[in-house]
Amino acid sequence: MPRKSLFPDYIFESSWEVCNKVGGIYTVLSTRAKTLQGKKEDKFFFIGPDFWNEKKNPLFKENKTLHAKWRKHAKDVDGLSLRIGRWNIPGEPSAILVDFNPFFEQKNEIYGWAWENYKVDSLHAYGDYDEASMFSYAAGKVVESFYNFYGLTKNDNVVYQAHEWMTGLGALYVKSNVPSVATIFTTHATSIGRSIAGNNKPLYDYLHAYNGDQMALELNMEAKHSIEKRTAENVDCFTTVSDITGRECEELLDRPADVILVNGFENDFVPAKGEPFNEARKTARAKMLNVANKLMGTDLDDSTIIVSTGGRYEYKNKGIDLFVDSLNRLRHDERLERNVLAFIMVPAWMKEARADLKKRLSSKKVETGPCDNPRITHELYNQDEDRVLNQMNWLGMHNAKDDKVKVIFVPCYLDGKDGIFNMHYYDLLIGNDLCVYPSYYEPWGYTPTESVAFHVPCITTDLAGFGLWANSLKGRESVIADGVRTIHRSDYNFDEVADNIRETIIEFANMDNKTVMQTRKNAASVAEKALWKHFIKYYYEAYDVALNNARKRIGDI
Repeated sequence: MPRKSLFPDYIFESSWEVCNKVGGIYTVLSTRAKTLQGKKEDKFFFIGPDFWNEKKNPLFKENKTLHAKWRKHAKDVDGLSLRIGRWNIPGEPSAILVDFNPFFEQKNEIYGWAWENYKVDSLHAYGDYDEASMFSYAAGKVVESFYNFYGLTKNDNVVYQAHEWMTGLGALYVKSNVPSVATIFTTHATSIGRSIAGNNKPLYDYLHAYNGDQMALELNMEAKHSIEKRTAENVDCFTTVSDITGRECEELLDRPADVILVNGFENDFVPAKGEPFNEARKTARAKMLNVANKLMGTDLDDSTIIVSTGGRYEYKNKGIDLFVDSLNRLRHDERLERNVLAFIMVPAWMKEARADLKKRLSSKKVETGPCDNPRITHELYNQDEDRVLNQMNWLGMHNAKDDKVKVIFVPCYLDGKDGIFNMHYYDLLIGNDLCVYPSYYEPWGYTPTESVAFHVPCITTDLAGFGLWANSLKGRESVIADGVRTIHRSDYNFDEVADNIRETIIEFANMDNKTVMQTRKNAASVAEKALWKHFIKYYYEAYDVALNNARKRIGDI
């Protein structure tokens, strides 16, 4: 008879991104919160850093009556300064923000403890290592304080999940000081793998030959690599987010993942089907075309194919270089019969919205000529050194009047108040016909997930977790008619990928309306399969593994 799976009575999760919007991990945690909050109600806690102190944090709603007695005990007895309330996201899960600054006075003692007990090497730490470690240590003490105050025992199933190397020290602290708490460590991307890729070293063809410790020494990543590796070795359950990062973990951390926690999402940010969706798409397209026409002095109409890429400004890792190169190849391809308008929506070192473009947008005058440098919507501090603009210069991409492919760089956060679009990223994303994310290093890939959620077909690569997953749905390489085109990418096939992107855009441009609509439906179908209601089972599996291994560790099995 199969044993019954174990499920936590209490769940604690710590991350730098809790109530602190930074990146993709924020999306993982915040979209999953509603699902787990519904399962565990108020026995599910996020622990994050308190950067705001007494200042108002728009992502956090403090509730001074919530666990008031414990909060006082934590301060008076355990020396912890906490704010407790709700994370201002769907589900409104409990959030505990901890002031980690007092622990800097104990930094040497803390690092000494980590070395003596787990051989964590902090001697070569620099940058954000100290700040992250002090938060992580404080988060571990939060769990210890809660556990002891409420009189929890080994009969209570308690799980502590730590996300990324920044929280590893806390996981080790919990294991040592509250041994009956089951620990999970999740790396969303190995620090050394990201560093190898970011330093323009070939990662994938040589992955089997790399020694993680050796590469950490070479790339001055010893401290971050050490805490990540030691945490992975010592927790009850080690997890990562895709098969491709699973390979990284096995080769660079010498520890295969126990469970792959595939990243899901919730689609509640997508307008309702029918009129609301259609109106949102119409509004977005009108805005993008208007900005483009005002900037370039053109008269592009709604028959124009709108294409974009987005994400962090990681020039190679996100495939921005490939996107620009493929558009240049498309620009010279005589088979393209329609106009293509491409946007690079990547925040850079933005100075301000262009005054001349703002003036044109506020005027009803029809412009007959382009703005100066009609390729960028905002001024940059480092405009002469910007890699996107320099690549376009080198390729001769100046948005000439007779170019069928025109490319516009949007180097700002699309937060609704950028001065040009004044719309949020999602409110513009829906207006695209096609999105392109040709990543080189992408553990999962939320940008393509978000694209298909808005019924926008996308192009990605099989070096992205999402791309590999899309292939798995079909049991073959996914093509654009499936809603997702997954292109094979390696360390050395740049030209092949650029050509494949060009070919895919031409294929899409030549589709009739019926085929386009079916492709959009297929994209939405892929998105539905990526919802948390399908992927949360992997977290339940991790909880079970961690709880069982914890029981074995403390001798209960």
